[in-house]
Amino acid sequence: MTALASPFLLPHRRRKRPLDDSHFHGPQRHRRRRLCLCPAAFPSPPIPPEAASSPAFDMGGFLSFLRGKPRHDDAGLGVYRGWVDVRSRDLSVATAMEDDDAGFGPRLVVRRRVGDPRKAALEAAAPRPRVKREPYYKEALERMRSHDKRLGELASLVNLEEEKLAELRKAAEPPKEDLSELFTPLTAEEENEVHNCLFGRGSSTEILALHEPSNIEVSREKFRCLRLTAWLNDEVINLYLELLKEREAREPKRFLKCHFFNTFFYKKLACGKNGYDYKSVKRWTTRRRLGYELIECDKIFVPVHKDVHWCLAVINMKERTFQYLDSLGCVDHHVPRVLARYIAEEVKDKSNKEIDTSTWHEELVDDIPLQQNGWDCGMFMLKYIDFHSRGLSMSFSQENMEYFRKRTVMEILRLKAD
Repeated sequence: MTALASPFLLPHRRRKRPLDDSHFHGPQRHRRRRLCLCPAAFPSPPIPPEAASSPAFDMGGFLSFLRGKPRHDDAGLGVYRGWVDVRSRDLSVATAMEDDDAGFGPRLVVRRRVGDPRKAALEAAAPRPRVKREPYYKEALERMRSHDKRLGELASLVNLEEEKLAELRKAAEPPKEDLSELFTPLTAEEENEVHNCLFGRGSSTEILALHEPSNIEVSREKFRCLRLTAWLNDEVINLYLELLKEREAREPKRFLKCHFFNTFFYKKLACGKNGYDYKSVKRWTTRRRLGYELIECDKIFVPVHKDVHWCLAVINMKERTFQYLDSLGCVDHHVPRVLARYIAEEVKDKSNKEIDTSTWHEELVDDIPLQQNGWDCGMFMLKYIDFHSRGLSMSFSQENMEYFRKRTVMEILRLKAD
């Protein structure tokens, strides 16, 4: 009887858990601990030295060393965001901005521009099902018909007015943009020419395109930056901007009057030894050199390069606004402040006119197309400029980047932008 009374021999009695035991037991505990350590097992790779020294860095080649890991299945976008200072986009609306501590000039009023007001209103409203109801005048009309039969004639008048209203709304709609020429497929002959330029045999130093007015030459090696996974370099970007300038001069009625700064302008202006330096770029925009003054332009495009990332700043002289377009969706208020100070000094120096840029607005554009990989920022910047100079909305996406790269090769080889 004493043996059966022992707790170790009772068949339905469990041993009590010690009070100081951990919450998890056995293999399950070790497995959960290993899962907690998983994020530390995949550190973000550092920026390779060749990426900082070469604008035409091949992002796809770098990712070939990192394949096989789940975190790199996003076409390199995660790695690229780790290199770029990506901050959460501030879409709040402020009536004014404080003066810059570094002394970059007056305040700028921030205004958020929404592409589709109806969409913005629906997003701001509480999510609840919307029930379509008949207009009140129709309900009142049905109730009053039982009292006065003469009101039945109003039904035909209401239908007639509704038809007129529909016609007026249709006439007020803006005409649809014709984008057919922007996405014209390349012919088989053009495809072969592009392939031979990017992958054909020949010396890497062979000059394939020479633009005599700007003295910019693009060798076979420089053209390789237009391959699918490569970063664009300065020579290709600057030559393409020269072709856009010639396109506008050739057909001024089809395009806006714009000025295209090259990739070296902003760093020369804002990143000198003493920071902001207008004197270093003062002679870039003389009337003798350009044939016009910046105050006469509709838009001014300023490429901005941030270590490994291309962005675009736009000075809209007609609407008196500044825009900062980043294919990663970031916002940098410092760039518009620098350009606000620059354009005020530029107009004063060249046109002898005073403009108050403190009343100008910085537009936060929400609906621009964004890149979905780690190498197309330069191509997005060029297409922002191309579509803006035509006065068109940004009607392209990541899916069009391969076509745009090939088309850019063709236009540079022929020294003519379409």
